[in-house]
Amino acid sequence: MNVDDILTYCLAKPDVEEGFPFGEETLVFKVKGKIFLLLGLESEPLQFNAKCDPERAIELREEYSCIIPGYHMNKKHWNSVIIDNTLTGKQLKELIDHSYDLVCNGKKKSKK
Repeated sequence: MNVDDILTYCLAKPDVEEGFPFGEETLVFKVKGKIFLLLGLESEPLQFNAKCDPERAIELREEYSCIIPGYHMNKKHWNSVIIDNTLTGKQLKELIDHSYDLVCNGKKKSKK
């Protein structure tokens, strides 16, 4: 996958917005106003940060050297995924889907 593939895939999901709240180098995808993916446009090799269930995050990091704790993120809930041809396009899409689903189905904070 390349930048255009990721952009197209993310924007095809319902209610996704894109923006650059952290500067021109990081494309951010949100759903319901919450971030589910950050794409480093200047990173070489290309990489993105995706939200992940904490237990699954540990398993993925142990299984794949291209998945590391989320750069500049809460490392319990975020992974950085380096696109170095270790993972297939299908696997990358599954990681994006998982992140999107976590944000869409996340628990709402109670209002006090």
